[in-house]
Amino acid sequence: MMDVRPIRNDDDYRWALAEIEQYFDVEPTSGTPEADRFEVLADLIEAYEARQWPIDAPDPVDAILYRMEIGGLQAKDLAEVLGSKSRASEILHRKRTLTLEMARKLHDAWDIPAEILIRPYRLDAA
Repeated sequence: MMDVRPIRNDDDYRWALAEIEQYFDVEPTSGTPEADRFEVLADLIEAYEARQWPIDAPDPVDAILYRMEIGGLQAKDLAEVLGSKSRASEILHRKRTLTLEMARKLHDAWDIPAEILIRPYRLDAA
């Protein structure tokens, strides 16, 4: 029988963390009851953390800025993808929303998830 229980509160969460910690030093062999227990504990912990501390997906502009940062890209690179320097500037300064065509181009060129690029987001007032 596998000794696990639902994680309903912080005490249960601390218990699960203490239980899973033992597997970090000695990883269980795949296919064993210990490996199954490790996987179940990891799933329970992940589900509890997602409920307790949800992380919202970034808005499209933040996703573009992050991709630019990690890729060493600049506004001129965005302009090349979008086909216009002024469009790139308007997007980055939140003066214009992305069209579906722009989102498709960014997804294809920079591999930003399309579901993030098509999310609604706020524009800055002029």
